Amino acid sequence: MSIEIALRAARVRYGPLEALHGLDLPVPAGTVTVLLGRNGSGRTTALRALAGTVGLSAGRVEWHGTDATRLSAHERARRGLCFVPDRQAVYTGLTVAENLALGVPGVPAPDAAPYPELVPLLSRTAGTLSGGERRMLALSRALLATARVVLVDEPSLGMAPEVAARTYRGLAALAVEGGAAVLLAEQRLPDGLPDGSLVHELRRGSRASSGEQVEYR
Repeated sequence: MSIEIALRAARVRYGPLEALHGLDLPVPAGTVTVLLGRNGSGRTTALRALAGTVGLSAGRVEWHGTDATRLSAHERARRGLCFVPDRQAVYTGLTVAENLALGVPGVPAPDAAPYPELVPLLSRTAGTLSGGERRMLALSRALLATARVVLVDEPSLGMAPEVAARTYRGLAALAVEGGAAVLLAEQRLPDGLPDGSLVHELRRGSRASSGEQVEYR
């Protein structure tokens, strides 16, 4: 199993508080990996550390075995990393079409869009969308891009069950068919993940357990 990106002995501090305590987190290519944990467990911080939107106080980020700790978030994005945070994931002052164009070339045709529900809304500004519609727009960037690393914090936040199921199928396809390293931060293990998906449970900034998804059902 080839490791695409990883945290090695990673520590992150927010002022006097340490959010990650020497976390080792390998994220293999061609696989869906899930970070499970309650709020405050460190799962969001782990994604941000990999994406470069928060700095490490100790440890390193490795990408294909080389030290990428000093690469900025923009440099990591240019190298093929796509990060979808749980909040503020779209540009509210831009239209749906403009948001899509920032992540992928052109505007998808209705039969090619991961969320056809967005097609009639292409001219609307993202700030006028519902929470679920904004989440679909944010996830479209990950599902349409050809990224090597896809990091998503709570993919189905605000989505209807049918749309959430479609989202997880799309994310699974990125790994299984596209070979991407897909890392999802979740409070509970979602349905619809491919066989062989990996799970790491975080507690208070450390890895409490690891295994395949069948062990967490």
